[in-house]
Amino acid sequence: MSPFALLFLIAGLGLIAWLTARARAMRFDRGGAKRLHSLPSQHGWYVAMWTVLPALLFLAVWGSVSPGLVREAVMQHPAAKQLPAFDFEREALLGEASRIAHTPGAKAFDPLAEQLAEPTRAAEKRYGWTGTAAAILLAFAGGAFAFTRIRAGFRARSRVERAVMLILLVASLIAILTTLGIFLSLLWESLRFFGQVSVFDFLFGTHWSPQVIDPADPGASLGAVPLFWGTFFIGAVIAMIVAIPFGLMSAIYLTQYAAPRVRRWMKPILEILAGVPTVVYGYFAALTVAPAVRDLAVSLGMTYASSESALAAGLVMGVMIIPFVSSMADDSIAAVPAAMRDGSLAMGATTSETIRRVLLPAALPGVVAGVLLAVSRAIGETMIVVMAASGAATITLNPFESATTVTKQIVDLLTGEAEFDSPKTLAAFALGLTLFVVTLLLNIVALAVVKRYREAYE
Repeated sequence: MSPFALLFLIAGLGLIAWLTARARAMRFDRGGAKRLHSLPSQHGWYVAMWTVLPALLFLAVWGSVSPGLVREAVMQHPAAKQLPAFDFEREALLGEASRIAHTPGAKAFDPLAEQLAEPTRAAEKRYGWTGTAAAILLAFAGGAFAFTRIRAGFRARSRVERAVMLILLVASLIAILTTLGIFLSLLWESLRFFGQVSVFDFLFGTHWSPQVIDPADPGASLGAVPLFWGTFFIGAVIAMIVAIPFGLMSAIYLTQYAAPRVRRWMKPILEILAGVPTVVYGYFAALTVAPAVRDLAVSLGMTYASSESALAAGLVMGVMIIPFVSSMADDSIAAVPAAMRDGSLAMGATTSETIRRVLLPAALPGVVAGVLLAVSRAIGETMIVVMAASGAATITLNPFESATTVTKQIVDLLTGEAEFDSPKTLAAFALGLTLFVVTLLLNIVALAVVKRYREAYE
């Protein structure tokens, strides 16, 4: 049975359990002699959860266990004795056998994979039906157990509420555990890297050339300061020079000057920029903005101007994060009490003076938080810098020169053909850990500012 059909069957059993339990609970209170503690629908949800949840939990566990059982069954077949001892080749043949088992009529590159296709198909079918039968039995057993507990005084509502709270807790923990898993995986590989390269050489070295690494001193070619500078220069300087003025002026216009009908149309149109795929921005930067910036540099007398400049990537990145600054500033200015604005105007101040001296200072914490969130978004951007920025690691203040970023180098390091445990490849994890810590700190600071702002003006 296919997974979709099995899930549909379990959902159907849950629906039947809900209807049956609800009908039984409704019969308890018909004569008025017994008073139900919980609503009939809550009894139905209690039985339905006992029918569905144990079966789904079993299927989740079985889905991770059954591939190992299938593999062990295939390895017991006589033809499996011909498998190579090298793990990579053996796994490749078993994967090809599984592909042939799932695709009738497919041809194999290796005759041994074709011989193992039938045992793989038989083992998957056997364990598939075993899991299906066990899940259905669990659904019936759980539903029957819950159904026998339905009584007039049974506290089904409390059980259902506890189960819902547990599900919500698990859902909230998934994001935390995912973030923790990302951090630990980066930390583990970064520790392997720092076992070969000094932390000081990596964080304070000024020469980045992973293409030529001296085995005796790998840290001499893996100084990440040019990458940090390029990331800061493109994402936190050039992009912010574009995003902060335009985003702040957009927010001021929409909150203080625009008519309600104009605001109703302009605000969603402006926020569409945040939904445009970054690869589209990358194409725009590489095909339109970068040649224009190069022509501008040539007109200013720079003979060897490059089309992969920091200015091209920074300009487009700034346009991309305008909605982050604008939306946060818009909400912050709109949240300032109207009495402050009205009082300023009543004292004779003009609208522009009120904005400069009353509204913006009052909304400054929210504006700063929006800027910090925009900076963290900019320094983690990948596609724009991959398509528009250069791979040259330089420390320069000239925006028309080539520059690179941490994310650009991570892509370059992980798409090469170097060994996984080499300093060149492991450097990508060290860069990722550094970027993760920086963006995390920026987000913590931004959230702290937002919290302070809410305490002052809610």
